[in-house]
Amino acid sequence: MLTKRIIVCLDVDAGRVVKGVRFAGLRDAGDPAELAALHARAGADEIVLLDISATHEKRGILLETVQRTARALMIPFTVGGGIRSLDDAAAVFDAGADKIAINSAAMKDPSLIATIAARFGSQAVVVAIDVKRTLQADGSGTYFSVKSAGGRDATGREASTWSKEAQERGAGEILLTSMDSDGTKDGFDLELTRVVTAIVAIPVIASGGAGTKQHFVEVFRDGGADAALAASIFHFGEIALPELKAELSAEGIPMRWPC
Repeated sequence: MLTKRIIVCLDVDAGRVVKGVRFAGLRDAGDPAELAALHARAGADEIVLLDISATHEKRGILLETVQRTARALMIPFTVGGGIRSLDDAAAVFDAGADKIAINSAAMKDPSLIATIAARFGSQAVVVAIDVKRTLQADGSGTYFSVKSAGGRDATGREASTWSKEAQERGAGEILLTSMDSDGTKDGFDLELTRVVTAIVAIPVIASGGAGTKQHFVEVFRDGGADAALAASIFHFGEIALPELKAELSAEGIPMRWPC
């Protein structure tokens, strides 16, 4: 049985880790390299660093921050934000990333997924998808609307169809973030997670809403996620990684070690 992964996210703005609620109200959480090393020692399976303002500010990712963080890690390291081309991706890999995450650029030019995958392999390409619940135009039900530019812009895409297209174009993983749940600590969006895991064969990382250890149990058992990502609960010491992994193991969910 494949093990499930616990991933710690570092949302970085101006070189510092920040965290908010529903993509707003950011507060400082510390230095990315220091936090990454701390979480790795505690038992994180992977680290994801997202430069959350790079796309909106129309600039490249802060490579010096990537380099410093990569030097502190011996676990898989994914980097996203401001990657718009094959050259951008190559620079991030050269800075020490094991995988890259692309979001807005992939929606603008979906062929970029295949271009990067052809050069570095699908296993190194994560397509990040930010999703907000909206009502259907006729009011008949929920529509999982995909947003870009850090959740600022509507794209006209729906989460499951875009996830499937990303897989077909060569993505190796989907990083699925519920904007409605982000930072609330009320739990992952299980319906959204199930919708996407049911339609793709590649791993899905659930993101947004983790607040208790039980939330992780639910997203693995009921949501079908392959990995679960969280930020503030780990940054501010609300949940200890060894305790979380021990509880998940006790619930029969296969975990990577150490616990």
